[in-house]
Order: sequence, then structure tokens, then C-alpha cells
Amino acid sequence: MVVDDNKYQYELGFSVRDYECDLQGIVNNGVYLNYFEHARHTFLLEKNIDFAALHDQGINLVVSRIEIDYKHSLTSGDLFVVRLNIQREGLLRLVFNQDIFKLPDNKLVAHAKVLGVALKNGRPVKLEEIPGFRDLV
Repeated sequence: MVVDDNKYQYELGFSVRDYECDLQGIVNNGVYLNYFEHARHTFLLEKNIDFAALHDQGINLVVSRIEIDYKHSLTSGDLFVVRLNIQREGLLRLVFNQDIFKLPDNKLVAHAKVLGVALKNGRPVKLEEIPGFRDLV
């Protein structure tokens, strides 16, 4: 698979740690959620969108849905990168399209589509009402 790095807005490198692997010696499927989440949070922080600061303002960013397609396994010590793009879906939803690629060959390991919303007092908030989101997408 040839990867066009220019189609991604952000990427973050990782390496697999021993304790992330299951009895088969591969990364446990639930650990991929952590990889995807850490990349999203780091991306937003680099865009000056701080979860803790928003929470202090009564705004909580939450995931409403995740779809993951697993293509290949990672094992202990593997180097990989999580790449992402974001797009809006309507007035309330932000969609993160994320891919994990094993390095150095850029082999697609997993793809995730993550839908997120912002809540204030338990109710959805329009994205443009959230500090920093207006310029995000």
C-alpha cells in the first residue's frame, strides 16, 4: 500500500510496549483505542484545545461512536505512527478518520472512524461555540 502522507493533518509516532500484548504476542485489540485517543488528544492540544480547560468551562468533549477495522497486528517493539484527519459532520459532530501504520514499511494496521461531540450541561453544543474549534476544520 502506498501512503500519501500529504492527505493527513497530523501524525504521532509510538512504539509497542510489552505489556500491551496479549497471550498471542500481539497488541490487544482494546489497546488500539488508547493509541487513537492519545493521538487525538495530542493533536487537539497542539491546536490549543485543552480538555481540562474546556471541562473547567463546563464543556466536555466526548466520543459518541467508534468504528475500527483491524488489518494487521502489531507486536512488542514495533514502531508505528497514528495519522489523522478531521472533518465536520453537521453542526454538532466532529469526525476523526485515523489510521495506524507500522514502520518503516507504512503497512496499514488499523483504521478508525471516531465521532465526537461537545456537551455543555449534558446537551450538545455547536462546534463553532467551542473556543478553538471554529478554525479547526
